[in-house]
Amino acid sequence: MVIAILAALAAGGGFAAGGVLQQHAASTRPEREALSFRLLVELGHDQRWLLGIGIALVSYVLEALALSLGPLVLVQPLIVSELAFALPISVRWRGMKMGAREWLGAAAIAAGLAVGFASAAPRAGRSGAPVAEWVVALSVAGGLTVLVIAVGRRKRGSSRSSLYAVGAGILLGMQASLLKATITPFEHGLSQALEGWELWATLVTAVLGLLLVQSAYEAGPLATSMPALDAIEPAIAVVLGIVLFHEDVRTGFALVSAGAGIAAVLLGIVLLDTSPVIKCLQKAQRTNQRAADCWPEFGGKDPLSTRETQGGRASPTPGPR
Repeated sequence: MVIAILAALAAGGGFAAGGVLQQHAASTRPEREALSFRLLVELGHDQRWLLGIGIALVSYVLEALALSLGPLVLVQPLIVSELAFALPISVRWRGMKMGAREWLGAAAIAAGLAVGFASAAPRAGRSGAPVAEWVVALSVAGGLTVLVIAVGRRKRGSSRSSLYAVGAGILLGMQASLLKATITPFEHGLSQALEGWELWATLVTAVLGLLLVQSAYEAGPLATSMPALDAIEPAIAVVLGIVLFHEDVRTGFALVSAGAGIAAVLLGIVLLDTSPVIKCLQKAQRTNQRAADCWPEFGGKDPLSTRETQGGRASPTPGPR
């Protein structure tokens, strides 16, 4: 059990580091590349992005190790600890620091997700579902993704980043369910798995999900995308598990706890989306300015870290570019 906990925490830290590197690389790409496969092609030439993807892959292995040694209700909340690592690192990388509002938002999201996972605790159902049920479920999820992306394209700033992340979360939740559906074909051999539609649908959703994640990273700071992604992906996976695999979730007081967890997540997202620090990061990323250039917008309140100059006066730490 100790190994499972350590592996889960290491996976959370790895996902955080990988996300920071990917977002930092994606934020340098022009806005016109969003939702285009050109974005992935160009990022493929960026060493920071490739390192971030590599760290994420290692983290998936650590997550699989943790799940093989410990229960989902223990491992998944620990994976969510990536928020506690990623947000401070990403904000500091931009030459700023998190205040009480940002810490509270990150803590609310992480705690809310942990409570939600522990409360729902889905129990195994059937191993597969009829194709007709898959068509209906994937059509609904796909339609929601298209709708969210369409709305996101009409928005600017943090709203666009968050909506793209929601779309990515829906796709990655679908991917998790499809991946589960590939287990049975693989048990009967590689050839049967290759002949089935589940494996190819998993690959398609994985690629589209990756594109949406990077588009969300390109559109805004990590604090505007990672919370939505971490909240939506497991929620969709749980819903599809209930609908398609007839998994059972706890009822009674557990539903009250799950509701409290959802409320905490929403509170955290609101705190971060309306944070002056995050708005400052958003403007700096989109206008190629230093983060210090947005100080006047907040009544002279300095959300940035400082360093001492030779004359003893504090000067702003350079921003992202």
